[in-house]
Amino acid sequence: MRWALVKVCLAVTTMVVVAFAIPLGLVIKEMARDRAFSNAERTAAALGPTLSITTDRDQLVRALATAQTGGEDRMSIYVPADGADPAIRLGELRADTDELNHTRRAAVHDVPGGSVWLQPIAVSTTKIAVVEVYVPEAEVSNGVTTAWLVLAGVGIALIIGSVAVADRLGVRMVQPAQRLVGAAHELGEGRLGARVPEDGPTELRLAAVAFNSMADQVVQLLANERELAADLSHRLRTPLTVLRLNAASLGDGPAAEQTRVAVEQLEREVDTIIRTAREAKPQTAAAGPGAGCDAAEVIRERMAFWSALAEDEGRKVRVAGVDRPVRIPVVRGELAAALDALLGNVFRHTPEGTAFAVDVHSGEDAVIVLVSDAGPGILDPEAALARGKADGRVGSTGLGLDIVRRLAESTGGDVRIGSSVLGGTEVRIWVQLDGRAPGEGRRGRGHRSRERKGLVSTFNRSRSLP
Repeated sequence: MRWALVKVCLAVTTMVVVAFAIPLGLVIKEMARDRAFSNAERTAAALGPTLSITTDRDQLVRALATAQTGGEDRMSIYVPADGADPAIRLGELRADTDELNHTRRAAVHDVPGGSVWLQPIAVSTTKIAVVEVYVPEAEVSNGVTTAWLVLAGVGIALIIGSVAVADRLGVRMVQPAQRLVGAAHELGEGRLGARVPEDGPTELRLAAVAFNSMADQVVQLLANERELAADLSHRLRTPLTVLRLNAASLGDGPAAEQTRVAVEQLEREVDTIIRTAREAKPQTAAAGPGAGCDAAEVIRERMAFWSALAEDEGRKVRVAGVDRPVRIPVVRGELAAALDALLGNVFRHTPEGTAFAVDVHSGEDAVIVLVSDAGPGILDPEAALARGKADGRVGSTGLGLDIVRRLAESTGGDVRIGSSVLGGTEVRIWVQLDGRAPGEGRRGRGHRSRERKGLVSTFNRSRSLP
């Protein structure tokens, strides 16, 4: 589009310049010719009074010498013969004698090297003298070449200027189109945060508005699908946990063993589906200002859900720090999925009657969520985190810690596994609030460590089961 606009502007400007420059050049040439012969006419007219008074040769010689200009012998006088008086020829006559004798009005005749201006002057009723003024070709075209060069320069400058203006206009039209194409490619590659600045010509601005609206719709549709998948995982994991616990209480026997195998196979299939859905998660746009949820509300909701099963198994439960709102930059569904994963691990990997607790503490720049239990604990926390990265080790699918790790790292925080004050495992989720990118969480490690110790010490002074 840019080069097409430049070519069109170049063609139009060239035609306009040619249409005006050629006639103007011819007019300049004609004006130079008229100027030269006008000067010749005035010069010839200077001898008119002398010829009207006398035809004496000596007086005509003096008058001709006085009228000569520029030190050049350009003027001549011809007086035809009259009876006994011979013809008078003064100066270098370039016109033929026949032309001189038949000249009755001013005329221009071509001669070698230029032209002559013939001015007839009546000296008697029957005799007409002729004053000849020679005009060289150089004088006829004097200044024409310079004027033509100026015209050519102006025309070329106009063409170059029009091309430059067309190129700038083309850039203003092409750049928004290129940005639109680039954003479309990025969106096609899965980078859902691609948007187009809404500027440029009206048509392209409307196209950018439509593209951004479409991209927002795509992001919303994918977010709805992810929320649906998260809700499905919540609904499936809890019944599976209950089935597994009930199957463990069936005792021995072929039917009980088949039931346990079927439950385990179903759980593996569900984990595979969830893992596949999370691995296929597209790259989305970063959450904007105001995005997130109330962690306290989500924790109260999920703990109310798990408390019923905990009561059936005789587990003591404690929840702290959820009596006031705690805003975090995490989607509600992702936080609920992470809590269900951790609490499901408590029910799956600890004996019945094992107590557990969920504590929340908020600081100026971070929020800590602790999920602790009184179970046997984890001998190798680093290996457990490695399983959280889904390395396929036997005994764990790695989904629970993977969900938690992704949630924390999306805010610039992290996940730590250690020993709880209850005697078992403690999973500490650090959620960053200052909007730092995940890679920035490692900067300022000393300050972050002191801040963590301050937050954790607040927990250690108040954590105990009733």
